[in-house]
Amino acid sequence: MVLNLDFLTSDDAPDTNDLSVGSRDGELCLRFDVPSGNEFALIASGVREVMSVYVDRIAPIPNASPFFLGTYNWRGQVIWVADLGQFLGDRVSIDPNQTEVSVLIVEDQELVMGFAVHTVANTEWLDISQMLPPDLHVPTAMNSFIKGVYPTTGSAPGLKLLDRVAILRSSQWTI
Repeated sequence: MVLNLDFLTSDDAPDTNDLSVGSRDGELCLRFDVPSGNEFALIASGVREVMSVYVDRIAPIPNASPFFLGTYNWRGQVIWVADLGQFLGDRVSIDPNQTEVSVLIVEDQELVMGFAVHTVANTEWLDISQMLPPDLHVPTAMNSFIKGVYPTTGSAPGLKLLDRVAILRSSQWTI
């Protein structure tokens, strides 16, 4: 079977995101946003699955950290689901009254976790050489979880590439 990745990028498509998209020699990334509107990306190789989950299927855990939404049974494995925006310091949280939430299932070795986000946009090949250091472009609290920032045109702050291992292994994951 031949793998055709042409659906991931198109030279004919109009550039709607004003982002410097690299060739397939760059990193394939999953682009998404959190409820505050901040845009992020994760390197796609660390994302196991992108899914829409009914909020009532996430079991809340009393007295847990405010960014934990609860636990979810993913393919027979109980995993934590967290509001990624809240974890990163955004003030706007996932709407608890919505019926469904987009969840990114991410992993690092044996550790698997779900990150609830507002919207999943697309996958893009990003050129690592275009990435700027995070320290000048993101809040200090978020700095240790950002690999770099891809500049955008206009007043937008840029697309922040997250370090999934730093997030998954963070000491902030305390109940």
